[in-house]
Amino acid sequence: MAYRDLGEYLAALEARGELKRVKAEVSAELEAAEIADRAVKAGGPALLFENVKGFPVPLAMNLFGTMERMCFALGVSRLDDIAVRMREVIEPEIPTNFLEKLKMLPKLARLADFVPKTVSHAPCQEVVEKEKPSLAFLPVVKTWPGDGGPFITLPLVFTKDPKTGRRNVGMYRMHVYDETTTGMHWHVHKGGAQHYRGFRRKRERMPVAVALGGDPATIYAASAPLPEDVDEMVFSGFLRKEPVELVRCVTVDIEVPAHAEVILEGYVDPDELRTEGPFGDHTGYYSLADPYPVFHLTCVTRRKHAVYPATIVGRPPMEDVYLGKATERIFLPLLQKIVPEVVDMNLPVEGIFHNFAFFAIDKRYPGHARKVMSAVWGLGLLMFSKFVVIFDSDVNIQDLSEVLWRIGNNVDPKRDTMVVEGPVDALEHASPIPHYGSKMGIDATRKWASEGFAREWPEDIAMPGEIVDLVTRRWKEYGL
Repeated sequence: MAYRDLGEYLAALEARGELKRVKAEVSAELEAAEIADRAVKAGGPALLFENVKGFPVPLAMNLFGTMERMCFALGVSRLDDIAVRMREVIEPEIPTNFLEKLKMLPKLARLADFVPKTVSHAPCQEVVEKEKPSLAFLPVVKTWPGDGGPFITLPLVFTKDPKTGRRNVGMYRMHVYDETTTGMHWHVHKGGAQHYRGFRRKRERMPVAVALGGDPATIYAASAPLPEDVDEMVFSGFLRKEPVELVRCVTVDIEVPAHAEVILEGYVDPDELRTEGPFGDHTGYYSLADPYPVFHLTCVTRRKHAVYPATIVGRPPMEDVYLGKATERIFLPLLQKIVPEVVDMNLPVEGIFHNFAFFAIDKRYPGHARKVMSAVWGLGLLMFSKFVVIFDSDVNIQDLSEVLWRIGNNVDPKRDTMVVEGPVDALEHASPIPHYGSKMGIDATRKWASEGFAREWPEDIAMPGEIVDLVTRRWKEYGL
């Protein structure tokens, strides 16, 4: 099912016993974050802080904090169910006769159902504040003691390409400086930064709108690493199985989700930078303070009874783990469309989704593992993968115990590693300079004679299947 808005999702969680209303007074400075961190680590419920000290608006946290809740948020029992639908879209069956062509028409028609619809009235504009807009009513959380201040951590940042008008929606943290200005932390590699560079070249102010809250599929879509020409709101419609309703902002020419909780309208000046950070990041370290563009608030629109959503990041596992795992499973078919020999992918939690990337492949020829490494480093945000490890198709790369066992046994460090240089994640603090460093590929597949391996490769130790079945059937007889 598609949730209409954040309130409907919270109600559904509460009906399942997965929402805890916290009525005790709680501070938005560190205290709420510590509570949410404990809830995430314990696999606990979503949290609705109804009494945030000094603020009139409730604070919702841990909205996606378990794999089951992530699936529930996207309306599926397994994330792979979405991957199946994704595969149907990108790999349609080619009709061979007229009857099959007719059967394809409904599928093609359903694609049109994902396109956003524009409405003239919206819940997110029940209250309009243009005269003296302020962020002061929002219980923006300060997560860690070394943070440079409070940060908006779950924003949907809407911008337009100055040439094409094409929309981008990204999730970029916002360091709150005061009631009307924030940092705009878009990394150099991201879509928002590309739009910003376009406005800088034109020497024009950049219109920006930020949606806070909304239905969970739309929130997730803003975090997804979509190809540059894919609209995040169309992708949200695909996830929801019905279109997102958008409404035009009051003061800027940008459309935003009509069912969001709060909309922040404003601009970024092309010549203004301000120190942003430090920030306790998903790497488990503080990302350092650096100059970033500044967002100026010019208008606030909101629901009469808005809820402010937030997340916290830090040393994994944290809530963002489940958003990242959703991306891994949903986008696997897209990766397989480009690199069809890939059987499975695992971006392990401990690798914070860009330090380690494991791939099982259908190995077909000598050097195939190195070919896949090179392909991975050429694909979107996978270019940041610091350690790419390639395994044979029969390896369960979701099992870290098996992964480490295979690496330890199958790899000769001199022969089976490849080091390259190129772009690295903006949060990579070990590289000698920002945004550029080295990456390593590791071939953990069985080595063939055609790859220069002259010895005999040993077989895995395994019990015959019939003995396994026999013992399974008789297990109770053994009295164990």
